[in-house]
Amino acid sequence: MKTQQIALAAVFISLSAIGGMVKIPLGIASIALDAMPALVAALFLAAPLAGLIAAAGHLLSALFGGMPLGPFHLLIALEMFAAVWLFAKLHRSGRNWLKWGAFIIGNGVLAAIPFYFLLSPAFFYASVPGLLLAASMNAAVAAFIAPFVTEAARRFA
Repeated sequence: MKTQQIALAAVFISLSAIGGMVKIPLGIASIALDAMPALVAALFLAAPLAGLIAAAGHLLSALFGGMPLGPFHLLIALEMFAAVWLFAKLHRSGRNWLKWGAFIIGNGVLAAIPFYFLLSPAFFYASVPGLLLAASMNAAVAAFIAPFVTEAARRFA
């Protein structure tokens, strides 16, 4: 791994930490922009590194929020890794529309499925609308700023 990639990953993890501090309460969940930098990072970095940024961003966001789900946040970080890893793989394969839907469904619905069994069905049904909204907001902001970041990267390359 090149030093430049490590430095870029550190910048995106820092941006995820900042996005994780932006909390919008929504029922039992909260919306934070911690995943957005990882989605943008997927445009420039390999899938595993983009996934690592998402996992670190979630853990930092949870830490700022008081770790309300305790050790379950490790599971959520793994799910975030997987959702952004898939997003990056779809991006690399040119499936530009599919990557957004896969991220929103993966992060907004599929990631909540283990909690149906681990906590309760009520927790699952109560959290999915907020998670879908949070995933959609992260994806929308990333989709909006991606062309600007890509153009800026081209100018500095």
